[in-house]
Amino acid sequence: MDKSLLEMGIAFHGHRCPAMPLGFRAGLMAMERLGVERAQDKELQVISETGKGHAAGCFLDGIMAATGCTYGKSNIEKRYYNKLAFTLIDTVAQKAIRVSIKPAFFARMLTSPFVEQRKAGIPPQDISPEVADPLIDRVLSLEEEQFLDMEPVTEYPFSRKGGVFEASPCAICGELTFVDKLTNTDAGLVCLSCKKPDEPEE
Repeated sequence: MDKSLLEMGIAFHGHRCPAMPLGFRAGLMAMERLGVERAQDKELQVISETGKGHAAGCFLDGIMAATGCTYGKSNIEKRYYNKLAFTLIDTVAQKAIRVSIKPAFFARMLTSPFVEQRKAGIPPQDISPEVADPLIDRVLSLEEEQFLDMEPVTEYPFSRKGGVFEASPCAICGELTFVDKLTNTDAGLVCLSCKKPDEPEE
């Protein structure tokens, strides 16, 4: 495991907690099972089943750090199922694997000293390293079968969309907007933020 990449992920995440390294390890293991390396562009795609909950967001930041699938590269999407699960897609070989945290392990996570303090309203960055660090170390030392369910690798047809490199000004606000998000109206080409909901398109 690349410890410098892990530390980068923790710094990006903003605080030390066990769920972020858990997502990091899950991402690494999914990549290993698919036989792929971290995405430089759109070689990989993540479909996340996480939601808006705190631990789910931490878990997802770990996945992004490990796989290189980010919202900036548009090779990740979230489905808000409120699960600690995701599918990693190799867009080149057209294969995918779904990964989830074992239910019993997930249940134990929710009773950990870290989560108990979070339930009490303590911000994660204010939780003592004496509480957080042993849990992080435990996550980093776990064997795969102790915490992870990995489904078989399957065929996954995936169509990669080409990038849009042409932009025009909005007729209302004047801001340059990529043409795939401009609507042709009576006023001219209009961006989504200026377009009225009931405005007809030409």
